Amino acid sequence: MAKQMSVIPFTGKLGPLIGYKRNGQYFLRSMPQRVRQTAATRRASRRFGIASRKGAFIRHAFYGNLDIHCDSAHINRLNRLLIAAGDHHAAITGFRFNQHTGVDRFFTVAPRLCNNGVLNIPAQTIAGHKGMAALEVKVIATRIDFTSRQVVASETVTLVIAPDTTFQETNVSLDVPGKGSLVVVFQVRAMYSDGPSGNRQYMAADIIAVAAPQVSKYAKKRTYPKRTRLLPGLTYTHAYPAVIQLE
Repeated sequence: MAKQMSVIPFTGKLGPLIGYKRNGQYFLRSMPQRVRQTAATRRASRRFGIASRKGAFIRHAFYGNLDIHCDSAHINRLNRLLIAAGDHHAAITGFRFNQHTGVDRFFTVAPRLCNNGVLNIPAQTIAGHKGMAALEVKVIATRIDFTSRQVVASETVTLVIAPDTTFQETNVSLDVPGKGSLVVVFQVRAMYSDGPSGNRQYMAADIIAVAAPQVSKYAKKRTYPKRTRLLPGLTYTHAYPAVIQLE
């Protein structure tokens, strides 16, 4: 490890050297000439690569509709969830794009996604905060095909709620047809007279539901010609369907 003394320090790879920053100071180290990987480290590397690509796909599927600032660690947090989840995508339910505040700060009774694609927001008392004029709720529903890595469709619904009031039960119909999993993000922002709050304590965006792709209840079955049981005293023609003639 060597300390950088140049006027313009750097981080990252430069030839055979790697520059990095630690505790406000810049250092150098040389790159290893050979990296030896065991079977376990190769498997871990593959899992990390798959999770990081999937995490980037999920994040970019929502970035365009999010109105809040994500925390600096949200990329690594989502990757860790996906590594542990594998193909069980519902495991990312509860993920916060802003780890400092969750939806539960504003809604003590959590919204839930019903089987018919309707988001139910239960009746409850919405607490107000000093100077808050309203509470903005934005539901972002995105249909994602994880197999082909495509965003099939997306829909957003926005509600404005007065603070310090009893919120009546509301059902939000999410019409997002297509193939793939339905991922629902519930975003909440405190609104003031001069615009939305910039305080990370008063903005939240959580993944509240991941609905697996719908499988047809009645699968198409392969059909076969019916076999005719021969009975004594009857003759059968060779045409299909069989024609029975009495002798």
